[in-house]
Amino acid sequence: MNTSLLRSVDNLRGPAGRLEALLNLGRQDAPYVAVVCHPHPVFGGTMHNKVVYHAMKTLHSYGLPVLRFNFRGAGLSEGTHDNGHGERDDLRAALDWMQQEYGLPILFAGFSFGSSVGLRVCCGDPQVSGMISGMAALGLPVSAGGREYHYSFLAACSQPKLFISGTEDRYGPRAAIEAVVAGAAPPAKLVWIEGADHFFLGKLEQMQLALRAWIEAYFLHDSP
Repeated sequence: MNTSLLRSVDNLRGPAGRLEALLNLGRQDAPYVAVVCHPHPVFGGTMHNKVVYHAMKTLHSYGLPVLRFNFRGAGLSEGTHDNGHGERDDLRAALDWMQQEYGLPILFAGFSFGSSVGLRVCCGDPQVSGMISGMAALGLPVSAGGREYHYSFLAACSQPKLFISGTEDRYGPRAAIEAVVAGAAPPAKLVWIEGADHFFLGKLEQMQLALRAWIEAYFLHDSP
């Protein structure tokens, strides 16, 4: 199999209609698959975001099939933005699609808004949590766009969790992120990228290295 092959997914549908999606195919013997979620669509976030793309590249470097998709109302996805509520159903549809396609445990990664939506779905939904082997939250927002994000549900989430944030992230101040991670059930690892802003501008390689170290520590002990 050509592990670099990228294909468009035409049959992924959520409650609001068709969801635009791309699948990077992986090795036939891949032990996991992955789903990556994008930042807030109201502010231009799509599956083509640089952080999302680099997270996908890191996961795919291990031969894992990786699905990216646009939330409702973003890109060519049908429906309209739903302030994070309907987007949870979009993610459930994507996770179900990957489960039906591969029948393998899933690693989740999300950036910003996508990480908030993903953690809530992967931790808080009993029908979903059994599919999920681990979660990576990149640039987790605590306060953004006049909205406060709360993560008390992480106290009951036992899967491995990784949090990667920049020390200059205005949407995730250091004390607030440390409090979120302290309240999460173990294992929960927090990695600070020194000097990085919310978008990891100029620091994407450091973000990838942190994600790679976590993947190898918990899931794939041999480097690709």
